[in-house]
Amino acid sequence: MSQDTIALTLEAREVTGKAVKHLRKDGTLPAVIHDHGKPSINVQAGFVPLTKVWQKAGKHHAVELTLGTKKYVAIIKDASFDPKKHLLTHVVFNAVNANETIEAQIPIQPRYDEGNDSSPAERSGLMVLSQLDTVTIESIASNLPDVLYYNAEKLVEVGDHATIADLDIPKGVVVKVEAEHAIATVYEPSALAAANDAVGGEADPADAATVEAENGADASDADAQTEENK
Repeated sequence: MSQDTIALTLEAREVTGKAVKHLRKDGTLPAVIHDHGKPSINVQAGFVPLTKVWQKAGKHHAVELTLGTKKYVAIIKDASFDPKKHLLTHVVFNAVNANETIEAQIPIQPRYDEGNDSSPAERSGLMVLSQLDTVTIESIASNLPDVLYYNAEKLVEVGDHATIADLDIPKGVVVKVEAEHAIATVYEPSALAAANDAVGGEADPADAATVEAENGADASDADAQTEENK
């Protein structure tokens, strides 16, 4: 669990609906705070500081918000982006209590032995494909982990895989995904290449597994106003 504090100062926002496009042109982003069933609070912040908060916090790290004399602890519920420029356009915050149990999306990352930056399978020329990059967890807001790790040193041969059951889960954190759900699987590069050829270069892990089996291997800007009205 990270102890780093992420803070953001907000301003009240009077502009709503389609008119918020003028805010963005001036370098200001619209946002909204949902606070336990109370009327939503329309707010805004500079593009740069709000983007930095999104990059640091994602949907899994509490953010300390200051709005005038009021302070909130919040989790980012949703973030919208310009489909062409891929720039942040709107953020939805959910205010939480430090001891409130909430759900959050937590990134999943491999952990290697000291001195290594890849799994044994990758070090021997095999390919490891990730099937799950984030996982939904339940925890009190003050105990949210920044990332969940699994031991990638167990990925050695074709067909080896890591599952949710292999995650290092902190005390008090409940993962809302089945324990047998695959996180990462080892494939033979030639099988994945054949699968890519078969589907025009857009193969996924299931395609690669099918090719392996056939060859004898084991087949082992969302609308901001809509958000504010939710």
